[in-house]
Amino acid sequence: MSTLAVEAVDGPTIEYAHLSPLIVVLGAAVVGVLIEAFAPRERRRALQLGLGVLALGGALVAVVALAGTVDVAAEGAVAVDGPTLFLQGTILALALTALLSVGERSLDPEGDAFAAQASAVPGSTAERTLTREGVTQTEVVPLYLFAVGGMLLFPAANDLVTMFVALEVLSLPLYLLCALARRRRLLSQEAALKYFLLGSFSSAFFLYGAALLYGYSGSLRLGGIAEAVSSSSSNDGLLLVGTALVGVGLLFKVGAVPFHAWTPDVYQGAPTPITGFMAACTKVAAFGALLRVFYVALGGAGWDWRPLMYGVAALTMVVGAVVAITQTDVKRMLAYSSVAHAGFILCGVVALDRAGVSSVLFYLVAYGFATVGAFAVVTLVRDAAGEATHLSQWAGLGRRSPLVAGIFALFLLSFAGIPLTAGFTGKFAVFEAAAQGGSPSLVVIGVLTSAVAAFFYAKVIVLMFFNDPLPDGPTVAVPGVGTTVAVALGAAVTVALGVVPQVVLDLADQAALFVR
Repeated sequence: MSTLAVEAVDGPTIEYAHLSPLIVVLGAAVVGVLIEAFAPRERRRALQLGLGVLALGGALVAVVALAGTVDVAAEGAVAVDGPTLFLQGTILALALTALLSVGERSLDPEGDAFAAQASAVPGSTAERTLTREGVTQTEVVPLYLFAVGGMLLFPAANDLVTMFVALEVLSLPLYLLCALARRRRLLSQEAALKYFLLGSFSSAFFLYGAALLYGYSGSLRLGGIAEAVSSSSSNDGLLLVGTALVGVGLLFKVGAVPFHAWTPDVYQGAPTPITGFMAACTKVAAFGALLRVFYVALGGAGWDWRPLMYGVAALTMVVGAVVAITQTDVKRMLAYSSVAHAGFILCGVVALDRAGVSSVLFYLVAYGFATVGAFAVVTLVRDAAGEATHLSQWAGLGRRSPLVAGIFALFLLSFAGIPLTAGFTGKFAVFEAAAQGGSPSLVVIGVLTSAVAAFFYAKVIVLMFFNDPLPDGPTVAVPGVGTTVAVALGAAVTVALGVVPQVVLDLADQAALFVR
């Protein structure tokens, strides 16, 4: 009679403490879905907004508690290291700031009321429209938290499957959030559809590239791909094509040329607070994933991908700066400005050294807070039809509301890279890293395109302060507490990182080492 030996098999090990920021945010998102399903309608806004603030704040505390941790979690699928924690902290801080503006505009049933008060006489079409549109869109918060959860996982993913899952988790809620504008609904839904279709194509490119890299290396882990690259004596076709396709998927998310076509339409059509959130947080998460793939997995193939990345960076800076000059809509102008900034950040990526990582981390902080603040200001300039985003409507805004125009001018000066703003420090850091990394000509292109970009930023400032206001021009809404805090925090960080940036620069430098 034979006996069967039973061998004990250890199950997977999950380091819950290392994953606590993700668990807090995604857990809160699930709770938000339950609130949406079971809570009374009149209580949902307060519950959802409170849940969002507590979840993001708690996750930020968890990130701070993990400072200094260098490890891999979830059986090696998630890397917890300096870049991961720095980027997760940045994403959470930006998301928490943006949520204050989102909560005031997307969750407030009276948020659009002041836009048509002048024309909403009793019984009029405007009054009926306000009544119909004064419905609290509390589903925004669970979608928002799911997107943030995907963003937290994206730069931390240590294998290509986990990275793809994170890409989809952050993208799908954003497609829906872009379609939730209560005014200009057709434009908003068109933007969401364009984003969905083009985003699906980019995801397919990423997935196909991941399959080719697996075929080349026999591993989906970034470390396994790195080992295959270092041990290979020739340039394998699977490696080159796989790198290119994965790069397409990631460059789409950062809005780099020629994968930027979605950016102006989506930025213009999405609800403005969502645009600010997406412009800041998605770019941080996508650049984090881009750094991890190209530095950890493909660092040994730098001679192959750096020339292409060099060309993409140069083209992105030139197209973003030049096309922005022709824009007549504030949101589209900021969209092309975002494209140009993606090119500036790619200068740091091309450096392929620790200084490059450090400069990119700092730039993302500086750009993110200025972007959230700028779009929060845009939500305040309104007329009877809603937000007044045509540049001609901003003429004389400095005379109508000097404070609001002055703060917006501060953000524009930071985008232009004027000294004593965060933008100047960020550009100096990435250009210095690129020059030391052997790309001085890219720095020259960056400086020239910065000068071009400064022209259209200055044009808006001149329009606000030196042109006469229109007789029937827009008014500046009195901001609520949330929008006030968001704008003030964005302005404070923009000034602080321009005047005393050393603390954050040192923090970024300490965090610039990847675990392998």
